[in-house]
Amino acid sequence: MKYAAKKILMLLVTMVIVSFLAFAAFELISGSAADTMLGTEGTPEQIAALEEELGLNRPFLVRYFEWLGGFFTGNLGDSLRYRQPVAELLAPKIGVTLCLSILSFLLILVVSIPLGLISASHNGGVKDGIWSGIIQFFMAIPPFFTGVILTWVFSIILHFYNHGQFPGLNNDFWGSIAYLIYPAVAIAIPRIAMTMRMFRSRIQNEMNSGYVRTAISRGNDRNHVLSRHVLKNSLVPVVTFLAQTMAEIVAASVVVEQVFAIPGLGRLLVASIGDRDFPVVQALVVILAFWVVLVGTLADIINQRIDPRLRLGGGAK
Repeated sequence: MKYAAKKILMLLVTMVIVSFLAFAAFELISGSAADTMLGTEGTPEQIAALEEELGLNRPFLVRYFEWLGGFFTGNLGDSLRYRQPVAELLAPKIGVTLCLSILSFLLILVVSIPLGLISASHNGGVKDGIWSGIIQFFMAIPPFFTGVILTWVFSIILHFYNHGQFPGLNNDFWGSIAYLIYPAVAIAIPRIAMTMRMFRSRIQNEMNSGYVRTAISRGNDRNHVLSRHVLKNSLVPVVTFLAQTMAEIVAASVVVEQVFAIPGLGRLLVASIGDRDFPVVQALVVILAFWVVLVGTLADIINQRIDPRLRLGGGAK
């Protein structure tokens, strides 16, 4: 519990630092939001009046702490383009991106771990070379290219789904999940290959360890040693890698949501950057940063449960 509490405290401190840097950076980049809202036709008097109305003439730290407090109350400011609260704008899109991320991660987990075990059993020889070639091939395929191929095959040729007609989670939940399977596959394929290679490499290294050879020489069954000892000792780096994967899935969704015309956070982020809608971009940067730090913290806590030596700063040998 003490280890988890320490990690959660570090998460909170990290997020405060990230939020401050994001707020300060966008203050410097965007200048006054009043300039953006009024455009080139705004007079200095109009800009000054709007800044006073929006509270932009107050001290920087006052505005930052007010903005930071908004994350706990749901008040993230107002979008410059859509003229509505940022929280209302983000809420439905967070659900879409979250569902896409979870589907992608489940595909990675369900496919890569069994295949990693299978491929690890073929150490050396022709089969090992074939597995390595297949893994390298799928690692090299970018998600947006896979998305284009899946769209062409399953939408244009086979008509399994209608491209660009995302039902919406509130309107048709299961229809939306069915639509999200295709972009989830596009995101998952290269990460499945990477996770397989990681897991396969760790298992093969452990199987060549002295304690494994000793256990087998004493008459223990190879599969028993694999399931009882090798898997546990191989999981710590794999869990860390899967946490990184979970963070990178969201980054991959920025492009993939464009390919599949999905109204998620990625699509909104690209549109908001183009429209210089800085309150939306600012909120998205902090939310995505929180996601990355959160999955890293969860990975550390899970790894500590797998190997308690990590709590003392040690590691698996």
